[in-house]
Amino acid sequence: MKKAVLGIEGTAWNLSVAIVNEKDVISEATDMYVPPSGGIHPREAAQHHAKYASLMVKKALDEAQEKGIEVSDIDAISFSQGPGLGACLRTVATAARMLAITLDVPLVGVNHCLAHVEVGRWKTPADDPVTLYVSGANSQVLAYRMGKYRVFGETLDIGLGNALDKFARSAGLSHPGGPKIEQLAGQSDNYIPMPYVVKGMDLSFSGLSTAATESLTKYPLEDVCHSLQENAFAMVVEVTERALAHTEKNEVLLAGGVGANARLREMLDIMCEDRGASFYVPEKRFMGDNGAMIAYLGLLMYEAGDTLDIEDSHVNPNFRPDAVDVSWRE
Repeated sequence: MKKAVLGIEGTAWNLSVAIVNEKDVISEATDMYVPPSGGIHPREAAQHHAKYASLMVKKALDEAQEKGIEVSDIDAISFSQGPGLGACLRTVATAARMLAITLDVPLVGVNHCLAHVEVGRWKTPADDPVTLYVSGANSQVLAYRMGKYRVFGETLDIGLGNALDKFARSAGLSHPGGPKIEQLAGQSDNYIPMPYVVKGMDLSFSGLSTAATESLTKYPLEDVCHSLQENAFAMVVEVTERALAHTEKNEVLLAGGVGANARLREMLDIMCEDRGASFYVPEKRFMGDNGAMIAYLGLLMYEAGDTLDIEDSHVNPNFRPDAVDVSWRE
């Protein structure tokens, strides 16, 4: 019987180590890199991960031990192989290799995007959904078909979360910007026309973010936040709805850190209700980047025999979800 897998996430801000089994998350330890100002600095984030990796591993192992899971019960080590910031990915991969060698267990390289999808399938009743995955750097509509997760639509420039954060910085809002934009947007219902850029099934957010920044010279901050959210969220909901129609699936799963936004959830819920589809969102702790999702997909891949030799465990900052042969689904 397979016992447990330890997973390490460290693609950007969040360094997170978790141990899971098939039933639940056994333990998790997280330490977030917070820049002194502005956005993320890859080298400094990687230095943060290097500084705290051993401590987070120890905390996760100690908590697991308290629950009766020993180090010898760990069957494999999984890590986020990409996509992400190269310096951060390399730091986490080094830690994962060291653990796999020390414990003499297999190594599993996980696609970060698909980990978001699979933890959502694990922690909600969703079985075969169309997934809207919206985070800082990534914005994609994914669905499983014929052995792979296919990308039915994606951003052509920056991710939705980065677009919101970019605007927030220009408006003088502290990091993270998304929750502050959401709070301000809730104080207005005055819509200002802004770019709505959907090209076929793909999206573009950089022009919208720039237009929102320029609008600050003419309109109150609350009105700009409201309008930015309405446009950005309507764009992703439109593409999700078209993917739902095209695939003829009847479930939508929301994944990624931007999915914590209540207005985005509301718009997706309305769309799904109109289409007779079920809408699922995992609890907040599984929305942003977390070690549990890396450990869980690592468990699925390990059970499918999908492991890596150390010499083949190089990271891939541009690792696309549709490049993965899905070994763990029928």
